Amino acid sequence: MPAVPALIPKPARLEATGGDPFVISESTTVVVNGRPDLIGIAVLAADLLGRVTGRSIEIRYAESDAPDVVRLRLTTADGEGDESYKLVSNAGRVDLEARSPAGLVRAIVTLRQLLTTAPDGSLRVPAVVIEDAPRYAWRGLSIDVARHFVAKRDLKVIIGLMAHYKLNVLHLHLTDDQGWRLQVRSRPQLTRLSSGTSVNGDPGGFYTADDYADIVAFASVRGVRVVPEIDVPGHVNAATHAYGNLTPSGEPTDVYTGIEVGFSRLYADLPATGDFLREVFADVAEMTPGDYVHIGGDEVLTMEPAEYATLVAAASDAVRAAGKKVVGWQEIASTPLEPGTVVQYWDTRVDPAPFVAAAEAGALLLMSPGSKAYLDMKYDASTPLGLEWAGHIELRDAYDWEPSTLVPGVPAESVIGVEAAIWTETLRDLPALTSMLLPRLAAIAEVAWTEPEQRDWEDFRTRVVGQGPFWDRLGLSWYRSPQVDWR
Repeated sequence: MPAVPALIPKPARLEATGGDPFVISESTTVVVNGRPDLIGIAVLAADLLGRVTGRSIEIRYAESDAPDVVRLRLTTADGEGDESYKLVSNAGRVDLEARSPAGLVRAIVTLRQLLTTAPDGSLRVPAVVIEDAPRYAWRGLSIDVARHFVAKRDLKVIIGLMAHYKLNVLHLHLTDDQGWRLQVRSRPQLTRLSSGTSVNGDPGGFYTADDYADIVAFASVRGVRVVPEIDVPGHVNAATHAYGNLTPSGEPTDVYTGIEVGFSRLYADLPATGDFLREVFADVAEMTPGDYVHIGGDEVLTMEPAEYATLVAAASDAVRAAGKKVVGWQEIASTPLEPGTVVQYWDTRVDPAPFVAAAEAGALLLMSPGSKAYLDMKYDASTPLGLEWAGHIELRDAYDWEPSTLVPGVPAESVIGVEAAIWTETLRDLPALTSMLLPRLAAIAEVAWTEPEQRDWEDFRTRVVGQGPFWDRLGLSWYRSPQVDWR
């Protein structure tokens, strides 16, 4: 029986049926119903197969009894948000079935990972039955584009990697002390005056409204939704540099290109602050088709708790008034929160009591522990890039942890998902980013997708070996962890 390629993340059920493989030929076509929401997915499937085979793959919008087809089909019309799928491959055809378009995208990604090259040069899919579904609905990657700007073309490469490992949330940290990276209609000076620099005075940049729409659309076709973050009430020097009326003196602050945190802030008693929060969050919400907007809320070190709570409430009210749900870093757990608010847990060194209380009040916890999921942490002391404040994160560290028991006292049902993060104080370009993301992003993806009883480090370290040639074919920089016997 031919070997089945190792899949990441590990599926819920995989059965090799022992039949002849499906061979991709010049007559292979993608077949799909002509629904508008499926056409883009069919194009994605055809493009994926075309890139691998080096030939154009035809799409047909009607069922056919002809062999040599990859068939995409929705099994129900009411499966929105359901990412489960079934893949059946045999000598005649490959059937991909799901209850939602997002599920079909996950099935296409699995098909891509199943492709192998036979000795005769043909591309084959082994005869298998796969039934799969994710553990968590939120499986994300947060990218800091503020400290160093990430160009749209490079961001799309990372989105492609996310989709390959079935991650479904791109959290963009768009604003910080060093730069403002998103054009917003109500405050044009933010990008005119505060987008041109990065850490150490490196070149900056920003996404126009059209750029952002393109990013959102590119991600959406690949089953990834964008969650934009406007970080308040701290990390705001880029905002106060552009608009002096956000400072008590009325004077703009200086450009900042260092990496210290906690020195910048908004002021609840300034009239400009409320307007700024309402209008900027309304702009961002209008540009974002997804359900969530992130308000930041972290590392506000020079503010009294009452004022902090007032400003968190003002930002949250602005997001909800714009029709979105609120996400914030873990510090917001110390303030009164509406049920359904997502609290992003990152610092494992603090008292768990506020998170237990927040969960009891109906908040949801998103797990991003710095010591496991901050992928800008060095692999070891010799790693040339990255930081070390949360320790070193080797591949096994990124894999061997359990989200549901991370915070003692928080019930498992209050955990909405898992999100890796990569901060860019030391990361200036795409090779730097991918060298820190890979292979650890694959580990985080399996933590988020696969049920804990099916996860095993020894199994994972043998499966991840097969990803190296894929990253090499894409021309990506990556880290050859000594914990894996790479080919």
